Amino acid sequence: MEIITLENTIEKALKELGIQELNKGTSTGSNFFGNGEILESYSPVDGKLIGKVTSTTNDDFEKVMETAQSAFKTWRLKPAPLRGEIVRQFGEKLRELKQPLGELVSYEMGKSLQEGLGEVQEMIDICDFAVGLSRQLNGSTLHSERPGHRMYDQYHPLGIVGIISAFNFPVAVWAWNTALAWIAGDVCVWKASEKAPLCSIACQNIIADVLKENNLPEGISSIINGDYKVGEYMTTDKRIPLISATGSIRMGKIVAKTVAERLGRSLLELGGNNAIIVTPDADIKMTIIGAVFGAVGTAGQRCTSTRRLIIHESMYDKVKDALVAAYKQLNIGNPLDENNHVGPLIDKDAVKMYENALQKVTEEGGNLLVEGGVLSGEGYESGCYVKPAIAEAKNHFEIVQNETFAPVLYLLKYSGDVNNAIEIQNGVVQGLSSAIMTNNLREAEAFLSQAGSDCGIANVNIGTSGAEIGGAFGGEKETGGGRESGSDAWKVYMRRQTNTINYTTELPLAQGIKFDL
Repeated sequence: MEIITLENTIEKALKELGIQELNKGTSTGSNFFGNGEILESYSPVDGKLIGKVTSTTNDDFEKVMETAQSAFKTWRLKPAPLRGEIVRQFGEKLRELKQPLGELVSYEMGKSLQEGLGEVQEMIDICDFAVGLSRQLNGSTLHSERPGHRMYDQYHPLGIVGIISAFNFPVAVWAWNTALAWIAGDVCVWKASEKAPLCSIACQNIIADVLKENNLPEGISSIINGDYKVGEYMTTDKRIPLISATGSIRMGKIVAKTVAERLGRSLLELGGNNAIIVTPDADIKMTIIGAVFGAVGTAGQRCTSTRRLIIHESMYDKVKDALVAAYKQLNIGNPLDENNHVGPLIDKDAVKMYENALQKVTEEGGNLLVEGGVLSGEGYESGCYVKPAIAEAKNHFEIVQNETFAPVLYLLKYSGDVNNAIEIQNGVVQGLSSAIMTNNLREAEAFLSQAGSDCGIANVNIGTSGAEIGGAFGGEKETGGGRESGSDAWKVYMRRQTNTINYTTELPLAQGIKFDL
């Protein structure tokens, strides 16, 4: 890895995170192997080259797998509370390094510093959650139909968990998976997005220090770097029973098919086309705050970003005018400056996708209320800064039906009761996050009922983004059906076993079957 010229803040952060200038093919000391092609990481903040990382070859991957397999044999035998203690120590390291890691997330990915620090806090929170969970990996005691028999079920580690994460949450999503996988007794191999490779190396350095201090095998946590071809090493490998993949629907379908062909398991967190329903009983101030943050936070590059605002016709003009006024107050610029609300898109390909969406919505008959556009000039040299846009549209528009990973918000009008709005909201293939703004108890309960939102997340009087780690995170339909983070998501990372013990001198058979010899 070769570090190029950086601003003082980022250079200092990299040093604190243990990222130093290395020669090609040299290990970082944190079980990272890379002897393949050079992978360059450019910051969307200023367009500068942050660093160069060597990608993982097939031979490198085999070394990683051998190391992980060996580590699993040791790690799975450690008592779960001891595994929790290692996760606790990792969380403490994250607390110490929250500032530099948050700065690196902000600079390499482009999200605001507040969001970068918030993402590291999510890592800390899931570590705390996992530590407590390490003493609660409960099975169930069951009643046998046979006298003198005891039945129960229990959970065992799966083995190696493969994690494929996306650029928009370059550290938190990995932590959601790996903290739970570790306390379950699994070891992890992580392929981070090729658009944010330094974040993965920073995280790996942190956990590597913890493992070394505790005299534990480094293969408990491994990383590989590269494009989709490197990801295919994992998805096709029978030695990895579970693949957790976060990304687009297109990517998820490929992963699901590939892993299913070898009868492996997939945990998929894919695209969202999230909506907020605004009823006549909505609090306008809360609605505007939730909608604006949901639409422009992370420059619209969250899977839970608000894409559609479904507004009752009696409130439509009032909400529309308030939104347009709010967008005029947005500051767009360097995300490391806490005065700015919106940072850049991840790269110029994302900018093209944003421009295509604005062109498409007008071609389909939509009306741009806030026109958007690409920013240029001083402070915008990277070419990745765009203006958040608002368009009046119809739910059946092709562009509205598809997720655009950029700050484009579509306003949709509904009439009649809340059931009409719910039908519009559910009328897309994605099913991740949803919300309703209302002070009407009946409307809220209808939204949360069996005939209500078909999404994995359904909120009342908060926006679509900002999920807490205590709840299971994930969505339905083409969002993939996966669940990560809180609740009982830990079960995904373990294999279930039913046990029956006969403590008599007889051998009665189930269902009263007789088999006398």
